[in-house]
Amino acid sequence: MAIQKVGVIGCGLMGSGIAQTAAQAGFSVTVREVNDELLQKGLSSIQKNLARLVEKGTLSAADRDQVAARLKGTTNIEELKDSDIVIEAVTEQLPVKRELYGQLDKLCPRTTIFASNTSSLSITEMATGTSRPDRFLGLHFFNPVPVMKLVEVVRTIATDAAAYEETIQFAEKLGKVPVRTGDRTGFIVNRLLVPYLLDAIRVLQDGLASVVDIDNSMKLGCGYPMGPLTLLDFVGLDTTYYIANVMFDEFREPRFAPPALLKRMVLAGWNGRKSGRGFYDYADPKNPKPVPLVF
Repeated sequence: MAIQKVGVIGCGLMGSGIAQTAAQAGFSVTVREVNDELLQKGLSSIQKNLARLVEKGTLSAADRDQVAARLKGTTNIEELKDSDIVIEAVTEQLPVKRELYGQLDKLCPRTTIFASNTSSLSITEMATGTSRPDRFLGLHFFNPVPVMKLVEVVRTIATDAAAYEETIQFAEKLGKVPVRTGDRTGFIVNRLLVPYLLDAIRVLQDGLASVVDIDNSMKLGCGYPMGPLTLLDFVGLDTTYYIANVMFDEFREPRFAPPALLKRMVLAGWNGRKSGRGFYDYADPKNPKPVPLVF
């Protein structure tokens, strides 16, 4: 049975992006948040994104209204009970996710597919909180969701082949390019990206080069759209620190161990763009300046 009704848990940065993308692709979407304040903030973000698309001429006003009509917000989890797929995009805490899936498992029909947008946690471990590990998988989108084409579709040893293929087709209908991967911490992108980012911090920490020279080296020498330290500020140093710790716990390899400098910057609250300071100072967001760091 083809997916038609989409449920999204969480209307933050990732959840609102997933909800918007699904509604734009023609799906009926219900997005749930824990309280009305967070829900309205997420829905407002979607409305602003759609308005920008209309201004740019990439979306007509009529299409914008149709997208909005396909999108429903709620604080009541029971309104997701008729979903063909539920995509969870809440905080990266396994107990929170397991409790949530336990609730959903009692509400949704046996045919409903559960998908987590986690970037680092075990899909298999989440699935143990339900009675449907065969219809449980990972669907890892990238920020900003409406723009980024990639989605990692994560299969566990228990995921049913038909449910997996159905989700691959769903991702394609969203206009994404799905890549297939197994349930190992970091999947494909973070498995390769995180060690690169951590090595960039080590190069800085060891005094080999400056913030600007490290970034310019990778932009101009490798053709990357942004340098690793700029990317770290964009992703969030706290987010990277968390993922690195999860990956180190999984693999016990030095390349996944967070450098001391990263830990201290997170402890200081220097988490990048969202906090106004990371490897760069964003007092003037259009002209960030490298922060002098004392190691």
